[in-house]
Amino acid sequence: MGLFFNYETSASIGKRATGFARYRELLERDFSKFLVINLLTLVGFLPFAFGVFSSIIFSSSLLLIPASIVGGIFVGPTLCGLYDAIFRSLRDAPNDWWSNYKKAWKQNFKSSIVPGIVLCLLIGLYIFMFMLFFWANTAPSIGTILVYILSICLFLMIITVFWPQLVLFSQTNKQRLINCLLFSVRYLWKMLLVTILQVFYWGLIVLFLPWSIVLLPLTGFWFILFLVNFILYSAFDESFKIEEQIAKYFPDQVPIYEDDEAWLKRKQEENNEEIKK
Repeated sequence: MGLFFNYETSASIGKRATGFARYRELLERDFSKFLVINLLTLVGFLPFAFGVFSSIIFSSSLLLIPASIVGGIFVGPTLCGLYDAIFRSLRDAPNDWWSNYKKAWKQNFKSSIVPGIVLCLLIGLYIFMFMLFFWANTAPSIGTILVYILSICLFLMIITVFWPQLVLFSQTNKQRLINCLLFSVRYLWKMLLVTILQVFYWGLIVLFLPWSIVLLPLTGFWFILFLVNFILYSAFDESFKIEEQIAKYFPDQVPIYEDDEAWLKRKQEENNEEIKK
């Protein structure tokens, strides 16, 4: 019996499940892994969070610059580790998750620093602007609020497609941004759906601060990012040929699917071989 679902009793059908059954399967299998990696991600965001908190306390937007630089050095590789774990889960990649996590850090450390700094700077500016709405003597106009929300939506659409590319492929940042635009246009409705989900999720976190902090170790970053990439994975694979390229260059990462009969037959053959030895 698993933590959430009785996945252990479901019969193997020799191929990937689809829809909610697939979502349930992955959660059941990888929940503990995501929980640990989420904690590591939260630790990676601590320097940046401290810098943003300081800029708010001292009402100084200038503090966001050093906070984003220092924070981005940790945030970039940390996010790469999380995205790598999510996409390995989605494609059923074998091997030890901790080894893969360390490898993701090592492989993406240099290439993720600048995007991490830019990401932190933009998040910091959005947070600071949000606080300015409260500090202002007059309430912001509806137009200002709409522009603010729309810019956040655009920002989320970009990073939703940008970071998976950073983890999976060797490209220039310019090419990644072009791909973000093309992908968002091609899969507009899916992108709107995942953007709304992210706005809703992070909006709830902000709305219920500081009580929502208690939930961060449990859900934090992994829950919403896993859900978003689960929804988009077929589109990602169709556009970027993820599994085709993995099979070509990293055949050891290709999963093997067996139905119950094939699994029993293989196990019997392995046992017979051991007996003969």
